[in-house]
Amino acid sequence: MDLETVVQVGLFIGLLILGLSAGSMIENQHFASLHNREQQSRHLSTVNFGCKHPLPDTVEAQMFIGSVVISSDYFKSTIGSLISLFGGRLTVFETLLERGRREAVLRMKEQAIAWGATQILNVRLETSELNKDGRNPITAIEVIAYGTGIR
Repeated sequence: MDLETVVQVGLFIGLLILGLSAGSMIENQHFASLHNREQQSRHLSTVNFGCKHPLPDTVEAQMFIGSVVISSDYFKSTIGSLISLFGGRLTVFETLLERGRREAVLRMKEQAIAWGATQILNVRLETSELNKDGRNPITAIEVIAYGTGIR
C-alpha cells in the first residue's frame, strides 16, 4: 500500500468514528433531556378508558397533539441496513422509535399542562416512516401523540 491509500483509509476510519461518536453523544443528550422533562410532567396522568367506562367529571375538555420527526444518523442507518441483510434485532432503530414516542408524548403533555389540564384521556400514538422509497439511507420517522385533556 502506498502512503496516499493509507491516508485515505485512515481518514475514512477517522470520519466514521467521529460520526458514530457524535451521533451517540447527541442521542444520549436527547435521552437525558427526555428524562428531565418527564420528571417535570409526571404529575399529569394519562388514562385510557374503554367504551363502557364512565368519564370523569370535567369542566372543560380539549384535544392536545404532540408531533415530532426524528431522523437516525447516517452511520446508524448504514449499520441497520447491514444488520437487516442477515436478520435480527435492529436496536439502532428501536432507540429511534423510543425517542420519537417519548418526545411526542412529552410535547402533548407540555401543551396540556400549559392549558391547565388535570388529566389526559385516551392517549393514542401514530407512527409513520418518511423514507418509504428506500433510496435514501437516512431513516426518519414521524410520531404523533394525541389525547383529550380535561380540567
